[in-house]
This record gives sequence, structure tokens and C-alpha cells, in this order.
Amino acid sequence: MKNPQSLRSILEETLKTLEIDVPLKTYSIMGAWEEIVGESVAAQAQPRSVRSRVLFVDVIHPTWMQQLQFLKSTLLEKVNAFLGESLIQDIRFKLGKISPTIRASSKNDSLEDEELDKAALNRIESLLQEIDDMEIKRSLRKVLIKGAKLERVRRRSK
Repeated sequence: MKNPQSLRSILEETLKTLEIDVPLKTYSIMGAWEEIVGESVAAQAQPRSVRSRVLFVDVIHPTWMQQLQFLKSTLLEKVNAFLGESLIQDIRFKLGKISPTIRASSKNDSLEDEELDKAALNRIESLLQEIDDMEIKRSLRKVLIKGAKLERVRRRSK
């Protein structure tokens, strides 16, 4: 072995090869939303999902929807700056309910009680099937399961 590679660089390369790096990175928007957009915007709008490089955001009131539409390019820049690359191409706002900010301890408690169906677990396993390193596979499985549980809790509270 000429030049040993760091575990981080190997993991990043593996995630890119398996094409699960983008969903994992964009998922981080959900947890850091308040940090990205600020407390006042986070209290009025909440990211719901990311599909095909489009961030879908629920907004509590039409007035805020209009205001956020004016701020769309700024928000897009902030989101992509947080991600470290231009993974989000558009933001779409939709009038909807937003769940109150969940404190870390209560979020973890409710997620541990949350059950995933067999289809969700099978999707996660299919994403992980080509990863040979068991430690990396175990860590990614944990992240993906937690993300799926959080999404399920958010959908139910909608």
C-alpha cells in the first residue's frame, strides 16, 4: 500500500459510488433547519422532504409563504452553503401544519418507540447491500433507520 487513505475519504467515496451520499447529506437539512434559516423563519416554516434536488417546505401562513418566496434565492444559498455543495436546485413552499420544535431528548425517546414496516427496512437493507465493511454498514443502517423513523413521526404529526 503506497499511500494509506483515511477512513473518511474511503467512506465518502463509497457513499458516492453507491449514490446514497446525496440523500444522506440532504437529510441533514432537517436537523439543522433552525441553524440554517434562523429561529424566526424556523418557527414559521419546516422542511418536509427532498425529492429530485427540490426541497419541499411546509409554511404555517400565506403571508409567510409570500415572504419566503421573496427570500427563496437567499434560502437556497444558505441551504447549499450548509451542505457544502449545490445539492438543492429549488425550494417549493406549501401551506401546511408544522410540528413544534422537538427537543433532542424527547425526539430520541419517541424515535426509539417508533416501529418501521418491513418495506422500509427492506429499502434500507437494499441501500446497504454492497457495503462490505460491517462497521460502516452498521453505522449507516443506524442513521438510515433513525431518519426513516423521524420522517414517519413527522408525517403522522402533519
